[in-house]
Amino acid sequence: MMDNYIFDLDENVTRTPVSYKNRFGITIAADLYLSKDFDDSRQHPAIMIGPPYSGVKEQGPGIYAQNLAKRGFVALAFDPSYNGYSAGEPRHVSSPDIFVEDFSAAVDYLGTRDFVDRERIGGIGLCGSGGFLLSAAQVDRRIKAVATAAMVDISRMASKGPLDSLTEEERNAYLDTLAQQRYDDFLNGTPVLGPRGAPIGFDENTDPVGREFGEFYSTPRGYHPNSITQFTLTSSMSFMNFPLLTHIKSISPRPILFITGEDAFSRYFSEDAYKEAAEPKELHLVPGGNHVDLYDRTDAIPFDKLEEFFTKSLA
Repeated sequence: MMDNYIFDLDENVTRTPVSYKNRFGITIAADLYLSKDFDDSRQHPAIMIGPPYSGVKEQGPGIYAQNLAKRGFVALAFDPSYNGYSAGEPRHVSSPDIFVEDFSAAVDYLGTRDFVDRERIGGIGLCGSGGFLLSAAQVDRRIKAVATAAMVDISRMASKGPLDSLTEEERNAYLDTLAQQRYDDFLNGTPVLGPRGAPIGFDENTDPVGREFGEFYSTPRGYHPNSITQFTLTSSMSFMNFPLLTHIKSISPRPILFITGEDAFSRYFSEDAYKEAAEPKELHLVPGGNHVDLYDRTDAIPFDKLEEFFTKSLA
């Protein structure tokens, strides 16, 4: 198994590969981060970190986990079902229900460790995982605090398009295409993958959002062989049918921290979710930050803010 972490392991942190099953019986691959001076004779607060949509634990989640472990938290970074080193066939399936379940499965794992206080478990969701974590917290009250970074509501994006620009005619035409694709996949026995979200070749004429993803996933900055930025094409149907944030108000009185870049194309997702959520809640804008800056730029990611939030929320 190749590692290919996009960051160096801090000398003050340990990283241990772990695995556990979710309620669908899928084995989840994860990394457990602890401080070098960790005292396993007492119970600690824990934080689970989910990756950007199509990302893996060796990228942003590991960076977040490492920095939180240095600050005294038990931190778990995981690969979603069907992706990364987690199990599940066919590969690169995407599912609102299963990706939400992956967060609850992380709570199962953390809450059964002797050194974790199961009443002090929180989570961070990057990009698409922000929506999945919020959705999990709506029904899993074991999640005591939620932070999102550059959150994208994948169900809203799939069903309404960027900035809700998809017309009903366009939506129906796309659904007709997916319906035909289901026949083709069934006959071929192998599901077709959708196009890459991060172009391999890009220049100043590339769509700005695509270029931003390409500069991360398709360059040494963020490249990982498991992070191909593609999902099975027909996965979109579920997201177009099952909205993730219908019950966001029910997370209250557990706190939510929305972190997004001042210049992020995805900023509106955090702002709109913030408006819909009940108190206590906070919206934190990273000055000059774009969407992908919050994946790996340790000088932009507000770790002091996250430490303050979780220290207070998981007290």
